[in-house]
Amino acid sequence: MLVPARKGREHRQAVQRLRQWTRERFNLDDTSVVMAVQIACEVPGCPPIETVVAFWAKDGTRYRFKVFKPIAEVVYDDLPYGWLLQALIDDDTGLECC
Repeated sequence: MLVPARKGREHRQAVQRLRQWTRERFNLDDTSVVMAVQIACEVPGCPPIETVVAFWAKDGTRYRFKVFKPIAEVVYDDLPYGWLLQALIDDDTGLECC
């Protein structure tokens, strides 16, 4: 379930910051599509709010990772290391790394 949109300046800045950090961490250029959303999880044992980041490489490969905290609380060190890129491929198998 998506958390209701927060249209405040701080939230927009947090999203923009996370998108920029993702570009830096994975050596993406400014034209690469990077999406960051905050979602609520209702599955038992799941954090109540998590941040999901998805991005696409120039070859069309889609990558995805999660950070188990609200988007405004994400810091640069929460992002996966660049060498984990292959593990972040989102291939719709239902198997998730992070």
